[in-house]
Amino acid sequence: MGTRSTIAMKKPEGGIIGIYCHWDGYPEHNGQILKDHYTDSDTIAQLIGLGDLSSLGPEIGEAHDFDAKYGNEPELDLHDDWCMAYGRDRGETGTEPRHFDDVKAWTEALEGSWCEWAYLWDGENWLVHKMSNNDDGGFPVFDFADVALLQHQKEIAEMVK
Repeated sequence: MGTRSTIAMKKPEGGIIGIYCHWDGYPEHNGQILKDHYTDSDTIAQLIGLGDLSSLGPEIGEAHDFDAKYGNEPELDLHDDWCMAYGRDRGETGTEPRHFDDVKAWTEALEGSWCEWAYLWDGENWLVHKMSNNDDGGFPVFDFADVALLQHQKEIAEMVK
């Protein structure tokens, strides 16, 4: 089962541009990858330019066969560290990045998408918001990704006890 997320950045001219990511959206995975590997606006713009992702990797990578990993072609040079994009790697349409007027419009557009985490590059830092099906329609509250990562790790540790 996927832990869906959305990844977005503030545009220099105002507004937000964002994409959907199907797998591993929790802070220990996508949050950590974003924090460690996507740390400048140019690279983040390239990432978001891929459009919707099946999975986020530490590297943007190049076009590759979406299904080869599960096929009968073990000789293919697969790159588990590369992002897997629906448009670039599977040829799907309608996966382009979406533009929003502001953060609230971005998160409201995700209602019903099953996204659990929203990641926002503010131009200097990754911010994160834990989405909820019970959001009251107010402005979403974001925290620094580092803080959310530590808090989520603490919650997981408590559940394991």
